Amino acid sequence: MLGLLETLSIILAVNAAWGLGSSCSAPMTGCTAAPGDPYWMQLIQHNGTSPYNTDPSTYQVYRNVKDFGAQGDGVTDDTAAINAAIAYGNRCGYGCQSSTTSPALVFFPSGTYLVSAPLLAYYYTEMVGDARSMATLLASPSFSGIAVIDADPYTADGEWYINQDNFYRSVRNIIIDLTQTPPTASSTGIHWQVSQATSLVNVVVNMSTAPDTNHQGIYMEDGSGGFMSDLIFKGGKYGIWVGNQQFTVRNITVNNAQIGIYANWNWGWTFQGVTINNCQVGMEIATGGSSVGGEVIIDAQVYNTPTFIQTTTAQRTTLGGSILLSNIYLSNVTTAVADPEGTVLAGGTTTISQWAQGNVYTGISGEYRYQQAALAAPYKPPTLLDSTGRIYARSRPQYTDYAPNQFQSVKAMGAMGDGVTDDTAAIQKTIDQASVYAGCKIIYFDAGTYYVTNTIRFPADTIIVGEVWSVIMGGGPVSSDAARPVPVVQIGTPGSRGVMEITDIVFSTRGPAPGAIIVEWNVGQTSQGSAGAWDTHVRTGGLDGSNLQYATCSSTNTTATPAECTASFLDVHITSGASAYLENVWLWTADHDLDTYGNGQLNIYTGRGLLSEAVNGPVWLIGTASEHHALYQYNVVNSQNFYGGLMQTETAYWQPNPLAPAPFYVNALYYDPLTYPSGKGWSLYIQNSIDALVYGAGFYSFFNDYDASCEANYTCNAQILNIINSYPVSIYGLATVATTYQLRVDNYPVVAAANDHDGFQNTMTAWTLY
Repeated sequence: MLGLLETLSIILAVNAAWGLGSSCSAPMTGCTAAPGDPYWMQLIQHNGTSPYNTDPSTYQVYRNVKDFGAQGDGVTDDTAAINAAIAYGNRCGYGCQSSTTSPALVFFPSGTYLVSAPLLAYYYTEMVGDARSMATLLASPSFSGIAVIDADPYTADGEWYINQDNFYRSVRNIIIDLTQTPPTASSTGIHWQVSQATSLVNVVVNMSTAPDTNHQGIYMEDGSGGFMSDLIFKGGKYGIWVGNQQFTVRNITVNNAQIGIYANWNWGWTFQGVTINNCQVGMEIATGGSSVGGEVIIDAQVYNTPTFIQTTTAQRTTLGGSILLSNIYLSNVTTAVADPEGTVLAGGTTTISQWAQGNVYTGISGEYRYQQAALAAPYKPPTLLDSTGRIYARSRPQYTDYAPNQFQSVKAMGAMGDGVTDDTAAIQKTIDQASVYAGCKIIYFDAGTYYVTNTIRFPADTIIVGEVWSVIMGGGPVSSDAARPVPVVQIGTPGSRGVMEITDIVFSTRGPAPGAIIVEWNVGQTSQGSAGAWDTHVRTGGLDGSNLQYATCSSTNTTATPAECTASFLDVHITSGASAYLENVWLWTADHDLDTYGNGQLNIYTGRGLLSEAVNGPVWLIGTASEHHALYQYNVVNSQNFYGGLMQTETAYWQPNPLAPAPFYVNALYYDPLTYPSGKGWSLYIQNSIDALVYGAGFYSFFNDYDASCEANYTCNAQILNIINSYPVSIYGLATVATTYQLRVDNYPVVAAANDHDGFQNTMTAWTLY
């Protein structure tokens, strides 16, 4: 558990006058779980429901695998029992492309669960082990199947799910043990062919270290993700074998593997915090052609490994797989980078400050050089770094040593979560009487959809925990006026400072909601990273309860107007006095319907994605994405100390029909861009800011009003990223799709995408402006 004692001391110090109006008799003074107690999630009362399920009164969200017959004794074959726990109820499995109405939190009490075949992780499933004493999934000697956990099973007809749309799933606090299977068997821990809003957190995979081992920790062959963190892999032919459009991996350790990480293909990928010990090759990268587009690797430590990076082709003079290394410590590593022709970069015991393979740009000339050489490292503001000089990171808080009585359920305080009842008053009462601000409770949102018709105000020093992405959905007259936008949820008051922790929540709207600012984030940190959100998302349209689905908002519905299908004014607003640590946060305007058979295309209209105007910051966006907003996906304005890696965007599929900014209007109060090349929204717009660092980005524009023919000649969008009166700014590992110019400075096109052709996408390895 990272930072709990520090967090509690902050809470108590800030709230010396705790308890005014509180229902509690005393403040929390620490974590109160006894040493032998199970994790709070096993003991807490579970009142979660799925109001849009076909049978909401009986549908079971939380399920303990032992209640379905699993023994966890390491002897009994628990495969059938665990799969029964996952599948129970009318869930979205084979033949179902997606659904938000059958969520499941599958809990594994401490124990060892023998399995002989894959555990099939249905859509919208969280598989969670005891964080105090992690459950082990032990593959039997006769194990047969693609992996112990399978997130996208194959059949004779193909996969269960469309890999690019395989959203909303998580595995955490699990040990997978493959060591009982034969070394030569192709045993795999996790088949993780997934997309956005997915996570692997606190997972360990133990594998054979025999010379002929074929074991691997993760197999990922496709998808459009995604995020994972706090992973340990021991042994195996491959620690992990990965291919995906884009991904962020933070804090991964690989010990004693033949190849620590094998990168098969991507458009862009960021590894932040890598430790490799005693491997033969730290990372093998498939380069050339349509294989790996780009790898950004920062803050790595490599020990006793002959070769850190081995590429599969020699790219001595031309781009064929971009690589950016930053702050890499090597100890007893003979070769830092090698290709089939030999050594590209020598190793030793040394630190690589920064090194690049690829096309490097500086300033506004538009000229570049292809290099395999050292690259000047940018200035990294100390406020963005930890005490060791790495980019600061904070793991998802799980409240490992808290007791169930330290949580306050909003349903126990009168909220219904049924998607119908106006829960505004009940939720606000819970916050006001039992929040950490009042001195004593973590606010727990049992699974459900909580409809609110006025702003919900979470003061600084509040901790919020959801259950399988509990939904807070704003709507009603207060969200109806685009000229006077109003927050659905206000995080802190302007100028407030303290602790804010949000996990497992989805924020949304019931449309039309043209005046909704879905999340207004005001709180500033009192210690580094004290204000943050993890595995928390914004989802607008395309789900039951939103009133913005295929029946009304189909892309082929010629009678629907934008006014009927408008979902928000602005998704997330980080205000001027705030700071924020956002990890695995996806702001998605639905391009297709998750809950209607056929997943039909939608025209949903949201004005803006994420607006960050944190004057001093810091702001960390780690593994975030923002898609299909009309004006922009990210807008960084009047800001200082901004970090992003990997940032992923898509322009709205319906653009340029109508031309951006329509159906919205430019609003100077929210620093909207004034120009929109090709009639499309910006992916990233940085204006009047200093000290901005981007380590990995994937900015895509696939269509002109659903027509993909523009991809062939990079004309789906003229421009996608603009830097206005801002410096220093450093951008590394930028992958774009179907865009004529990758980068614009002060409204002048600078980096031509044609220079950086790198497979399907175009990859700019580095650009800096000082």
